[in-house]
Amino acid sequence: MKIAVLTGSPQKFGSSNMLAEQFIKGAREVGNTVSVIDAAQANVHPCTGCVRCGYGGPCAQKDEMGSESGTEHGIKAEIIGADMIVFVTPLYYFGMSAQLKNVIDRFCAFNGEIQRKHMKSALISVAWNAAEWTFDALEAHYKTLVRYLNFVDMGMILGRGCGTPEMTARSEYLAEAYKLGKSLKNK
Repeated sequence: MKIAVLTGSPQKFGSSNMLAEQFIKGAREVGNTVSVIDAAQANVHPCTGCVRCGYGGPCAQKDEMGSESGTEHGIKAEIIGADMIVFVTPLYYFGMSAQLKNVIDRFCAFNGEIQRKHMKSALISVAWNAAEWTFDALEAHYKTLVRYLNFVDMGMILGRGCGTPEMTARSEYLAEAYKLGKSLKNK
């Protein structure tokens, strides 16, 4: 299975990327091909809502999403070529990072292609806060994406109390992320 891991943390060595690394390790060990798309560092412009794409593409913008008419390259090609997308983000004000949201907003130009694939998906996130309700808004957003884009949800790793890499290293969430990756036997 081809898995695209879409990371949204501007902190390359931060807690959410630590969990992503463990997920990737587990997924590769069982034969999956994994690519990492660093949304936080990508040159992706925000969706302007111009709807020139007609919700079917191509997007009018020319950037790393790969929106040039007649070509398939960039982030869009990675996503469309995958069997699964894993969304990885630190929790910022009870939602995903702006960098990850920016890329997801641009799915607008190829929603139909994503919806028809019935891809698998997962969510990996971390937060400083350890309260039970911490991830409620992010979970709701993710579940809405799963429903709208016809994803098959494979799970969520929600790292409560992972405000620093040191806190994350002492948590059970690294093992949980590895286990989730390892559970995805290559089909």
